[in-house]
Amino acid sequence: MSSEGLHAPRERLSKETLALHHAITSLIEELEAVDWYRQRADDCEDEALRNILLHNMREEMEHAAMALEWIRRNNKDFEGHLRDFLFTEDEIAHS
Repeated sequence: MSSEGLHAPRERLSKETLALHHAITSLIEELEAVDWYRQRADDCEDEALRNILLHNMREEMEHAAMALEWIRRNNKDFEGHLRDFLFTEDEIAHS
């Protein structure tokens, strides 16, 4: 998977690039966990366990949102795109 490692020598990357890499990798992992918990909940026949899995899924969503907010606050390019596309009723794929 491309998110698992650096694609350039660590010593050639700025502190900002490394921090963004950590945040993006964490965001990917949190979103994967959301997907895993959702699938397990859908596949689970025990209602109590299903509720636990859905609770865990929502916690992972919280973690993903926190990572995304860090990215927004620390990367102006991401911030611009997030401002254009999030929390709006405009067409998502507008030019």
